[in-house]
Amino acid sequence: MDMNSSKETKPDARAVEIIREAAGPGLRNLSENSSARLIEAYGVAVAESRLCAGAEEAAECAGAMGYPVALKLCSPDAPHKKEMGFVKIGLGSADAVLEAAKEMLSRAEGVTVEGLLVQRQVRGERELIAGMRRDRTFGPCVTLGVGGVFTEAMKDISVRVAPICAEDAGEMLDELKTAKMFGSYRGLPAVDREALAKILIGLGEIGLNHPEIEEIDVNPLIIDGTGKPIAVDALVVLGAGGKA
Repeated sequence: MDMNSSKETKPDARAVEIIREAAGPGLRNLSENSSARLIEAYGVAVAESRLCAGAEEAAECAGAMGYPVALKLCSPDAPHKKEMGFVKIGLGSADAVLEAAKEMLSRAEGVTVEGLLVQRQVRGERELIAGMRRDRTFGPCVTLGVGGVFTEAMKDISVRVAPICAEDAGEMLDELKTAKMFGSYRGLPAVDREALAKILIGLGEIGLNHPEIEEIDVNPLIIDGTGKPIAVDALVVLGAGGKA
């Protein structure tokens, strides 16, 4: 993404363009690449990635990016890529990327393939999940929860109706039962609250500005070694109306 263009074009206009480019007739899910571009337009920090046309290009891109990398098959038909075998992490060489890419493509029969997404692997020991849900009564609601292995077991989630402010975002973090994990914890830095607030505020703004978007899942938000939350995977779900 051209970061200079973000100063010239309003986030909502850029998001509309992304949706129009990505959303075909009847399509409900944006691909991960399109989803990441959309949330990035609203200030969400996303992991460095590049969409590649084929296996060889993916291997070249991974070498230029630096190992280890994650490799994902990018498709609007595969919202749950991991379960479909379309995600490989910890790839440490061009040969490993090439082999994984060829395997994914060989299994992608009947799936619309946008390309192969090579992503710099973000290192971190703590994870959050964030999102936006459109409630029939309250409208767009922003969610924040603990991620990783504890997600299903703890169901530790805080919710606010959009729009939200930085103070709301801080309260959402503090309301989590696991909030202490995201302070200075076992030698790890506290999560960057300003950066987290920017993410949650941005998700709320998307919901307010784009009624065609039904849901956004950002899972996980990995807290890196500096305390910054970075989106590693994103899914944007459109409502029944589809296009913007």
